[in-house]
Amino acid sequence: MLEVEDLTPKVGAEVFADRDALLSGEHAAQLRELLVARGVIVMRGIFFDDDQQKAFTQTLGELRLGTEYERINGGLLKIVDIAGTRFWHTDVPYDVMPPFASVVTPRVVAPVGGQTEIANTYAAFEDLPADEQAYLETLEVVHSMKASMDKTSPDATLEEIAHWMTYRRVNPLVWRHRSGRKSLTLGTAASHVIGLHPYDSRMLLDRLEVHATQEQYVYSHTWQMGDVMVWDNTGVMHRVTPFDPASGRELHRYTLEGVEPLSNDPSASELTSA
Repeated sequence: MLEVEDLTPKVGAEVFADRDALLSGEHAAQLRELLVARGVIVMRGIFFDDDQQKAFTQTLGELRLGTEYERINGGLLKIVDIAGTRFWHTDVPYDVMPPFASVVTPRVVAPVGGQTEIANTYAAFEDLPADEQAYLETLEVVHSMKASMDKTSPDATLEEIAHWMTYRRVNPLVWRHRSGRKSLTLGTAASHVIGLHPYDSRMLLDRLEVHATQEQYVYSHTWQMGDVMVWDNTGVMHRVTPFDPASGRELHRYTLEGVEPLSNDPSASELTSA
């Protein structure tokens, strides 16, 4: 059994294991279970190179090759300074099967700032009053690339906007997972709630994001060389805190393919679990 210590009462766990044991896959099932339970897991002093990081990721599931950049680089995404990552978000919520998890290591650490923050949208939903939970489960929200890009590219061309609008999906505001847990589907790509006045929609989404990013639901990770972080993209949001781009901060990320559709259709979940 792994030695595990909670990072905060509501989100995060630090795992104590050596590199060889992680690469062997002997702890993979426990790590996946812990990831869903705690939202994010952190391991210190591992010092994976890119090949080892990829191999470890593949012990946890199927490697995602979702973007052209990832396909060219065998699944590796080098994260330097992406404007949208400073906003709370999940990865690719406009895909029918969003990524399950990300495995991230640092290659250059910013001396000031650059923390990765994780907000647990499982716990945030579970702490809402029962009547509000029931109401939110009746709602659908539109997620789109355009909603995300509006915040970082206010002077976009019509051609860029038309391209972004091709990445759009109607999702339940509350994701009912196969595990039995439920999470809020929020973040910068959440455009509007269907059926609500635009003002009421914006106020609801903003209020829920403020709720989900309260201190008790957030773990802030200060990077050290040798770290490995894995977060559950289906039950948390993440963002980076401000840092000086001249610092050269660079993270390397491999991503796990999704394992269940973002849907409240029980039959869809049954198909993915077969």
